[in-house]
Amino acid sequence: MKKLLIWLNQWSVSYIDLGLLVFRLVLGGMFMWHGYPKIAGGVEKWAALGKSMEVFGIAFAPAFWGFMSAFAEFFGGLFFAIGFLYRPMSLLLAINMLVAFSTQMLSDKGLMKASQSFENGGSFFAAFFVGPGKYSVDKLMGLNEVKKSRFAKFE
Repeated sequence: MKKLLIWLNQWSVSYIDLGLLVFRLVLGGMFMWHGYPKIAGGVEKWAALGKSMEVFGIAFAPAFWGFMSAFAEFFGGLFFAIGFLYRPMSLLLAINMLVAFSTQMLSDKGLMKASQSFENGGSFFAAFFVGPGKYSVDKLMGLNEVKKSRFAKFE
């Protein structure tokens, strides 16, 4: 069993960038799917969505807050999927999911309803540290470079 696990680890490590690509496309694509009706819904939809900020005591400009959430989901999902501005988009989406989780919990919807926001937020937060991989727009543009000497003690 140990030999099988070692072989599996050695084999799969050569496909890390492919795994990151699949991860980005699936999660980012689903966020585009969920965000499209929100971004296309217009001011009325944004205002309804933005009213959820009232649980934090923020009752002004609900259309603005709703638009920001819709923008984060649709365009953040798009940028996350293609690996463009990956780390800022990861943080934006993690924060959006933190707000969604908090509003669901503070609205007494419970963990069954809020768990998806928590899981997605955790995934985006972790993605910030992992990076987009080599099959990304950031890599093509040289935005994913790290100075090797800074991390030499870990290599």
